[in-house]
Amino acid sequence: MAKKAKTEKKEIVYAPIVYQPITETIEKNYMPYVMSVIISRAIPEIDGLKPAHRKLLYTMYKMGLLTGGRTKSANIVGQTMKLNPHGDASIYDTMVRLTRGNATLLHPLVDSKGSFGKQYSSSMQCAASRYTECKLDPICEELFRGIDKDAVDMVDNYDNTLKEPVLLPTRFPNVLVMPNSGIAVGMASNICSFNLGEICDGTIALLRKPNLPVEKLMELIKAPDFSGGGSIIYEEEQMRQIFTTGVGSIKLRARYHYDKEHNAIDITQIPYSTYVETIIARLDVLYKAGKLKEVSDYRDLTDLGGLKLSIDLRRGVDPDKFMTKLYSLTPLQDSFKCNFNVLIDSVPRTMGVYEILQEWIRFRLQCFVREMRFDLKKKEEKLHLLMGLGKILLDIDKAIRIIRGTEEDSEVIPRLMKGFDIDEIQANYIAEIKLRNLNHRYIQDRIQEMEDLQKDIERMRGILADELKQKAAIVEELTEIKKKYGQPRRSQILSADSITAYKEEEHIENYNARFVLTKEGYFKKITFLSLRGNDEQKYKEGDDVLSILDGENKDNLIFITDHRQLYRAKADDFETTKASALGEYLPVKLKMDADEKPVFMAIQNSYPQKDHFIFLFANGKGIKVSASQYETTGPRRKLTNIYSKSSEIVAVFYETKEPFDILLTSSDKRAILIKSSLIPEAATRTSGGSTLLSLKKGHKLVRATKDVENLPDGGKGLRKIKVPAPGVPLSMK
Repeated sequence: MAKKAKTEKKEIVYAPIVYQPITETIEKNYMPYVMSVIISRAIPEIDGLKPAHRKLLYTMYKMGLLTGGRTKSANIVGQTMKLNPHGDASIYDTMVRLTRGNATLLHPLVDSKGSFGKQYSSSMQCAASRYTECKLDPICEELFRGIDKDAVDMVDNYDNTLKEPVLLPTRFPNVLVMPNSGIAVGMASNICSFNLGEICDGTIALLRKPNLPVEKLMELIKAPDFSGGGSIIYEEEQMRQIFTTGVGSIKLRARYHYDKEHNAIDITQIPYSTYVETIIARLDVLYKAGKLKEVSDYRDLTDLGGLKLSIDLRRGVDPDKFMTKLYSLTPLQDSFKCNFNVLIDSVPRTMGVYEILQEWIRFRLQCFVREMRFDLKKKEEKLHLLMGLGKILLDIDKAIRIIRGTEEDSEVIPRLMKGFDIDEIQANYIAEIKLRNLNHRYIQDRIQEMEDLQKDIERMRGILADELKQKAAIVEELTEIKKKYGQPRRSQILSADSITAYKEEEHIENYNARFVLTKEGYFKKITFLSLRGNDEQKYKEGDDVLSILDGENKDNLIFITDHRQLYRAKADDFETTKASALGEYLPVKLKMDADEKPVFMAIQNSYPQKDHFIFLFANGKGIKVSASQYETTGPRRKLTNIYSKSSEIVAVFYETKEPFDILLTSSDKRAILIKSSLIPEAATRTSGGSTLLSLKKGHKLVRATKDVENLPDGGKGLRKIKVPAPGVPLSMK
């Protein structure tokens, strides 16, 4: 019988817990990711490109798309993945932004065919990569020239199968011509575009005079220039800050023209920092809120011809004045936040236009010198070969005898080297020359070539030894580029002093009107013209008038409610109506709380300190508060806690210079008549107030009114000259 296996209990050994400081965790695990995002993804370098841009453009360059025809975008995307393994979608998105069709860049880097969306639209999508075609734009020649002459360093790609450039040896300051934005970890970059011609002029000036004052540079580079055009509101101090620090804000405006025939405004250029859909959405909000009474209709007419937003105006509307209003209320005026953060030698630096150009000059000088050294080496090598040929040409017959008299092929080179005192490289070159080339013309051409090479080498050595000559050569390049690719400014420059500020009251149509408020909260704005035919007010069943005021459409109105809140509104916010209509329901219009009702209305265009609000409460107390306590610096539409919560509000009055009579009536039909001057003023608006009417137990103040003209004997029996005072039975008055 087999023995039963004895089971052994294995002891579980737990790994010891290792405590690691959070700082060490961040340093080892998080910081490498941070540096990767900053250096290899989000922040552009001095050539104006992010790694994704550079990998894409270099792939297209190696595909021969600088001079050849277009190819399918999908083909380009697939080839680019050999350098950029982050997925086809991100590569194609990068390409779209660089295309002529998308219109993001002042000088597109990719010549495109097909639908690529538009920079000014958030909803206009690009076609799939299998439908579109691309090639490099001719201006890319200035980005790549010299790349095959050791102008920049080359490094291995991610799997060490290909080489790619660290930077492109761009021959103009593309970093300021190409707009760029990116968000890294803990930092961001937002660079606007400048006009190529102006940038070339400014760079040339700095090359000629390194200590050029920033004011002179600002005269040459006037302001940014955006692909979408529009207008730039020029503020000198703000622009100086951008030129010196690289941080600041630029105000942009849409451009439009007035179609007199159709009485419409056609907006054809919008700020670079917004979308046409954002503008339309804002117009929708304003139109529904009744803020665009000057407009009868608006629509987006953007088509293949470009952006067009048309706004139909009502008769008699001044288009320029109306656009001032739209600039204030919509993204038709917007700001571009500048943050010129650029990688310099793998270190992020925030620099102004001035310093960026200086860094680009330093970078371009390095590329220029490396390229010239490459060319010089090639010419020296060629001259070295020709010098050896020159020795042979002195005695061609001797060379022929040496070659003919040599038995072994391997001995030809050593015997030529010994016979003419030349090195192995020269001997190999001579041995490869065909006999038919040893004619008189060939000999003359080689002699001339030697002379030309000697002159070129001497010239190039002179340039390499003199930085001023190097800068002069770069000046020639920039002058040529400006002449070849320069364009007129697209963005108009407007002086900030010439801009008319928007004042809401100037855009309100003014006329006399009557304002009616009922106890249930219905409000009417009735023109005096409408009152001529019928001034009989209609109210909801069981409702009655609370207040009637005569004023103007430009007046500011305030409403105080039974929830201790004050609401502000403009008379223009309300639609005109007839006396026979019920009017607008104020709690809904002003978004009041549930069960909240107005108890007071006044025209309030100012808040003088000598004027007062008077609050009367059910407990018989009253308080007087300076009007200045309700004034606010901003356009606040709602104030809370405007009076005491100790008792229910009965009535609110407004006192100016002259005091007035107030009749106070209690629930037991007792009353007193007092002057408003007897009510003491409180320091705070939430004070409980002082007793005015002495009430019997179980009773309260139920009514307060200024309408005392019909009191018997003028109210002598009710008049009190001191408070508090007991009520007089109304039967005795």
